[in-house]
Amino acid sequence: MSAAAVSVSGPKDFLSEVMAGTPGDNRLNHCIQCGSCGGSCPSGAEMEHTPRRLFALIQAGQRETVLKSNAPWYCVSCYYCTVRCPQNIHITDVMYTLKAMAIRAGLYHDAAMPGFSETFVDYVEKYGRSFELGLATRFNLRHHPLSLAGMAPLGLGMLKRGRMDLTPHRIAGMAQLSAILDKAKALEGATP
Repeated sequence: MSAAAVSVSGPKDFLSEVMAGTPGDNRLNHCIQCGSCGGSCPSGAEMEHTPRRLFALIQAGQRETVLKSNAPWYCVSCYYCTVRCPQNIHITDVMYTLKAMAIRAGLYHDAAMPGFSETFVDYVEKYGRSFELGLATRFNLRHHPLSLAGMAPLGLGMLKRGRMDLTPHRIAGMAQLSAILDKAKALEGATP
């Protein structure tokens, strides 16, 4: 689709585009605006728009507002919203779609947001899981170095309670995960 066609699309076109770009049984058009997603989200307070508000903006065709929003970038992929959704909307998957669309359109909120996602993916590819201390440190050193001092009390509290490790730990089935990730990348490259 050309840039001109994208900018003049209407509400139904944008909703259809988001739904078509989201894998699986996508039911975004069934959102009843109940708010379970935003109420479930551990990152909701940091988002400019809760998932519920974001979906209303999608349905209203507010492409630029949606793609510039920080909401998809603050999604931690916990799937709690998806589990609690009474309409069985795959909310986390929609957030991934919106990230990809924002990157393609060059409309993401903060230049650092794709860096956070890339850093997370790097750790998952190396260790099979996220490494919170490394993720926060690497991301913030690269994009927001002055914020690290303010995060120290939280980090120390998590370390004291055994909620965060000082070093990353590789999962047992790393070879299988690598094979799955390689297959996913191959399939992604094969799609037009």
